[in-house]
Amino acid sequence: MSVALVGAGPGDPELITVRGLAHVRAADVLVYDRLVAPELVDEAPRDAVRIARDDLSQAEVNRALIDHGRRSFVVRLKGGDPFVFGRGGEEALALADAGVPFELVPGVSSIAAVPESALIPVTHRGVSQVVTAFAANDVEQIDVAVLARVPGTLVAFMGGARAERLAQRLIEHGKPASTPTAVISRGTTDDEEVVVAPLGALRAADVTPALVVIGEVVALRAALGALRRSAA
Repeated sequence: MSVALVGAGPGDPELITVRGLAHVRAADVLVYDRLVAPELVDEAPRDAVRIARDDLSQAEVNRALIDHGRRSFVVRLKGGDPFVFGRGGEEALALADAGVPFELVPGVSSIAAVPESALIPVTHRGVSQVVTAFAANDVEQIDVAVLARVPGTLVAFMGGARAERLAQRLIEHGKPASTPTAVISRGTTDDEEVVVAPLGALRAADVTPALVVIGEVVALRAALGALRRSAA
């Protein structure tokens, strides 16, 4: 049989791809992340085996995919896109090493979808032509000196709880404290929360998942919001 590594999208269950949803509905075994919408988990057949990834190490996930994939059709349902901070590459390599056939089904990544849901374009002509994405779960290990000099937009994954410390380090290395910044929690869902502030006033988010967007593009949110309201 085989394994499909499927991107579930950024949060809103309607943002999964048509192919991804078809695979979920055909799964014999569904291995899913905590951040995957429950509505998508419910799309699997009633008799499908459901395995929550939360209590498993990455090695245990790999083993489950290999063991089940040798005799069943397994869908590994991952938040966002499997290859964008999703460890999809690690799982694909484990399957390849074990000789288990696999398929990759891209998902809508949070890198642009979550800011877009909050009316923030990560690129905009004359404002930002570069987007730099990075994981901020370990702020002290990031090469902040380089990030502080990178032009354009910074997008920090897993950065909500560490937003204040990230801001401090960027400012220490020359990023202006006035740089517009947004912390977007539970982006694209009905529970989405957006906090906009200058970099120097940034505070940690109390809820997860959260994405941090740093750059002049954040300032466009107010204008886009006003236009959307006037057109309604």
